[in-house]
Amino acid sequence: MAVDATVAGRARARARTFARAVPIWGWLVCLVVVSTGIRYFFTRHAVAPWIMVDELVYSELAKSFAATGHFLVRDHTVGSYGYVYPILISPAWAAFRSVPDAYAAAKGINSLVMSLAAVPAYFLARRVLGPWPSLAAAALAVAIPSMLYTATLMTENAFYPIFLTVVLAFVVWLDRPTPANTAVLAALCLIAYLTRAQAVALLPAILTAPLLLVGREAFRRYRLVYALVGVGVPLVVIEQVARGRSVFGVFGAYQVASTSHYSVGEVTRWFLYHVSELDLSLGVLPFAALLVLAFGSRALPRPARVFVAATTAVSFWLVLEVAAFASEQSFRVEERNMFYVAPLFLIALLVWIDRGLPRGTVWATAAIIVAAALPGALPYSSFIGLNAISDTAALIPLGWLVEQGLGLDDVGLVVVFACAAAGLLFLTVPRRYALVLPVLVLVYFAVSQASIEAKYHFESLESLFGGISSPPLHRDWIDRKVGSGANVAAVWTGNTDKFTIWENEIFNRSVGTIYRTGAPLPGDLPETPVTVSRTTGDLLAPGGKPVRARYALADTSLALKGTVIAQDVRKRMVLYRVNGVLRQISRVDGVYADGWSGRAVTYTRLDCRGGTLSVQLQGDPNLFRRPNPVVAEEGGSEVATAVVPVAGTAVLRVPLRPVAGRCLVRFRVEHVAVPAVVLGGTNTDTRVLGTHFNRFTYRPS
Repeated sequence: MAVDATVAGRARARARTFARAVPIWGWLVCLVVVSTGIRYFFTRHAVAPWIMVDELVYSELAKSFAATGHFLVRDHTVGSYGYVYPILISPAWAAFRSVPDAYAAAKGINSLVMSLAAVPAYFLARRVLGPWPSLAAAALAVAIPSMLYTATLMTENAFYPIFLTVVLAFVVWLDRPTPANTAVLAALCLIAYLTRAQAVALLPAILTAPLLLVGREAFRRYRLVYALVGVGVPLVVIEQVARGRSVFGVFGAYQVASTSHYSVGEVTRWFLYHVSELDLSLGVLPFAALLVLAFGSRALPRPARVFVAATTAVSFWLVLEVAAFASEQSFRVEERNMFYVAPLFLIALLVWIDRGLPRGTVWATAAIIVAAALPGALPYSSFIGLNAISDTAALIPLGWLVEQGLGLDDVGLVVVFACAAAGLLFLTVPRRYALVLPVLVLVYFAVSQASIEAKYHFESLESLFGGISSPPLHRDWIDRKVGSGANVAAVWTGNTDKFTIWENEIFNRSVGTIYRTGAPLPGDLPETPVTVSRTTGDLLAPGGKPVRARYALADTSLALKGTVIAQDVRKRMVLYRVNGVLRQISRVDGVYADGWSGRAVTYTRLDCRGGTLSVQLQGDPNLFRRPNPVVAEEGGSEVATAVVPVAGTAVLRVPLRPVAGRCLVRFRVEHVAVPAVVLGGTNTDTRVLGTHFNRFTYRPS
């Protein structure tokens, strides 16, 4: 046993010697490299963008900047989105003509940029901790579950390291408010704002942190910043008014939030929800540590007091901003917009440990109780669901527990017990075992990431398969057919899944102008409305001018005159060579985007010379227990009938009789059903459904 102990002791000594031989910056670089590799591995599981239309917008901005140096979305200038992130990922589109390759490269850039958050996190922690605890803080900063956003084309990837860099400059300025430090802070705040307009929350934080630190003395010691804000804010207001723009235009894409009427009560309620969820996402312990430090800040050395003042101010105003937005706009907890403050709480946990775990006072006990109790304030049954997937990552593991059989109403009870256990551990852990606390937080992050990554992978697959049948098709199947330099006009009818436009647009450079024949696509992006001439079938742009294109993409409900050169059969998308005016030759009404019909379906064909229309119909044993007759009528008379089996397909062949060069067939489905009524349970589909109309095939006589 003595020999074993000696060997173990020598091994530990060699390890310590090796660790000290490598400079701390070497370990920091190693941390960034390892984090980048791990994150890129996980990004490979994301096969397509899925947070729409945000990812579409930033891919378009990056693609446009790489090609032209301008920021365009669908060839239109947009001024409400941050430009820093598109610039960062634009080299991916400049280096690769294949969009799938560019998409993979952009995620690689994400992995590196977001992993660089470890650098400001380290130097921020270094203000209050030694080198090794600071390195631990940097490691925790790149271990948070929200790092999984590296698999998305979102500004979070750029804003996270930039935000931490701003906070670092903020702490330096708060400690020494020299003109040079003030200028650096102002410049970094501007970069953060150009990345995400959400950075305006930094302004009130900068104004209030000095008051938390030195009270009324702040107006003298930090007078330069107060003077700059006093002059700068009115100038911005005057400039906006002079240009005929809303003062709230400084909020960019979030300007819509300025038109809402906010209630103090509602904002307070949503603020409580967001603070509670932030506490939960951190695993309670870091949140409790910051509260203990804040309540006992007078006993802290100056560097720690500066850090606590900055962290408290930044966290309060950022969460308040997000909560106010959620109270009138999204009505869900927006963790995605506030996870940036997580490293500040993690550093606070390490500072609390470094200070010897102070917790004997009444205020400290109260802080721990508050931190353990806060997550119980969330109405989990309301927030766990589809809206949580993209915006509230901490609720995804709880949703997984519900999927495994935990009652939705029992989630809150489970969370309360878990948080109470964390609070008890916080109160009782011996000092010699204090380092087990950040280790437990790291384990909590790792366990959470497993279910979050699985959900994100599923959402990515679902979004891709909602738009492109891949496989067997390549994601860039249009570019492969016509070339990435071609110009393909895409027509949106509303009769297919919206992802059939979005995913094809993202992965194919050749897809150009988006035309629509009816209601616009979700997302409020530039589109060109068109009407269909009743006499010629020409698609007419505003002003009555026919739309011309060499190639066109449309779903099968709007057949165009031209040569079919490729098609996505499952998604009912057809690529045409047109070489002229876009002209409709047939249209289907009454079929939903997923192929289901209602009770009635209408098929219209222009320039019809007669012939035969073959319609493939398919039943569904989940919805119907008996065969379903479908009757075809022309001119009010029945001309053909087919019986759709419960499981399987049937083909209905209809002889077409032209009237004034037009053929019109109406289909009547005998039996209909409402899925929400027949299937019950969690099914919420209230449509009246008949049968699947899979395919319409016209053969002229």
